[in-house]
Amino acid sequence: MFHLVVIGLLALAAPAMAAGDEPGYRLVLIGDSLSAGFGLSDEQALPAALGRALAARGLANVRVINAGVSGDTTAAGLNRFDFSVGPDADGVIIALGANDALQGQPPAQARANLAAMIDRAQVRGLDIVLAGMLAPINLGETYRQEFDTLYPALAAEKSVPLYPFLMEPVALHPEFLQRDGLHPTAEGVERMAEPLADFLVEALFNPAEPAP
Repeated sequence: MFHLVVIGLLALAAPAMAAGDEPGYRLVLIGDSLSAGFGLSDEQALPAALGRALAARGLANVRVINAGVSGDTTAAGLNRFDFSVGPDADGVIIALGANDALQGQPPAQARANLAAMIDRAQVRGLDIVLAGMLAPINLGETYRQEFDTLYPALAAEKSVPLYPFLMEPVALHPEFLQRDGLHPTAEGVERMAEPLADFLVEALFNPAEPAP
């Protein structure tokens, strides 16, 4: 009798387990505190909000994986890239560089690190989106120009879609930032997720047909 009960419970659990294990499309967001969800719960962080925004656009099969680590620079992201963007990944959003700028690190080094990550993703055949960052205004015009232009230049060189500025929806809106003035609130994250989802729909899931 005991065995029959166990078998019956396993039979009931099997469909749910199979449905839950359905991989769908695994999109890894590798970044820093902006994607890790600094000061927020996991469900309030950008990957979760982005997953909901994509589901609302008919892409419920897309699972957005949070591979953000607070404080990471592009060098740290490169060091953990293969581990963080695991073998089951289908696509990756590379959203790193903000901490490089905050620390005043050489833009050329940030570009080299981002290029190496893109190269690794391309070798693996992953879909890639590069999320741009902008340098703080207090670093001077020369630094800002070199840093801000590295993202569009790199995206063009590597032929990957560029989402111009991850913080665009909240950068000039302190009401959507936490007290530190750097990290988005939960509402700010939702504002960030919506246009990013629109961009991904076109860049990854509904790419324009090549010209004849």
